[in-house]
Amino acid sequence: MNASTQDPFVKAVRERVAQVVVGQDVVVERVLISLFTSGHLLLQGMPGLAKTLLVDTVARTIKLDFSRIQFTIDLLPSDIVGSEILDPKTGKFSVSKGPVFTNLMLADEINRAAPKVQSALLEAMQERRVTIGNETFKLPVPFVVIATQNPIEQSGTFELPEAQLDRFLLCHRLNYPTREEEEEVLRRNLDLGLARAGRGKGAVAKTEFDVLEDKPIGGTKELVAAMEGVHGVHVSETFQKHTVELINRTREHPMLELGCSPRGAIAMGKAARARAFIRGRDYVVPEDLFDLAEDVILHRIRLNYEALAGGATAAGVLEEILEGMG
Repeated sequence: MNASTQDPFVKAVRERVAQVVVGQDVVVERVLISLFTSGHLLLQGMPGLAKTLLVDTVARTIKLDFSRIQFTIDLLPSDIVGSEILDPKTGKFSVSKGPVFTNLMLADEINRAAPKVQSALLEAMQERRVTIGNETFKLPVPFVVIATQNPIEQSGTFELPEAQLDRFLLCHRLNYPTREEEEEVLRRNLDLGLARAGRGKGAVAKTEFDVLEDKPIGGTKELVAAMEGVHGVHVSETFQKHTVELINRTREHPMLELGCSPRGAIAMGKAARARAFIRGRDYVVPEDLFDLAEDVILHRIRLNYEALAGGATAAGVLEEILEGMG
């Protein structure tokens, strides 16, 4: 394949999303990588950058079961996985399944919930099953978690534990839009108009969520076909060696207390394949590795005390490692 023979399903999804979300092409690509590899995605950024709108748009574009959980400080683990309910008439317990039983789950502002609640997702994300009482249930296929996270400097948030961060295939950091993109966002918003409830029943100003179409352009069949296409992408032995070398350098760097786990190498291989497929190639190239390095690695490494005291950053260390491989 080449750019001119990009998969029609991929092209159609990106075009539909662009009708609602201005810019954010890289973020859309990361969401598709997540879906095509059954890997979980963490979107990190300040409020108001259309993280929730983007995921909602993709969910409506691809016909999948979708659930959204708004994480708050008073959320309980049972609010995610479900619980046992006692029937007072029979004296027996029955299982009430939670919103985690879906294909695509949006964990909105995941770092606003306490660590105990965040850990409730661990079994689901890694093993794609949950335990309620004495029973274990398999989750639907596919099952992907896309979580949004506000920076930890914001009040009322909790830092995600390393064990949970490692289970995200990618962690993408969103930036503010360009001036031109923000002008387009403003123009579109001003043109939205009103949503009327009916004759004489009032109206409300529309938001971007009101323009989302509930007409999917594909479903499970098209998604599975794309996943098969991703698995057909060739990953050379040289690319594999470079990936392992990059991961090992994070473990050996003197400024890093925590380097990448083997999941980092696996994530790079999967994500590179998907990126190549999305861009119309049936083989990976070094550009895939360098483009994905930050999203694959940065949330899996941690600076040591000396590096922090010296003002170093994890992004700076990763850039140094990548330059050493160039």
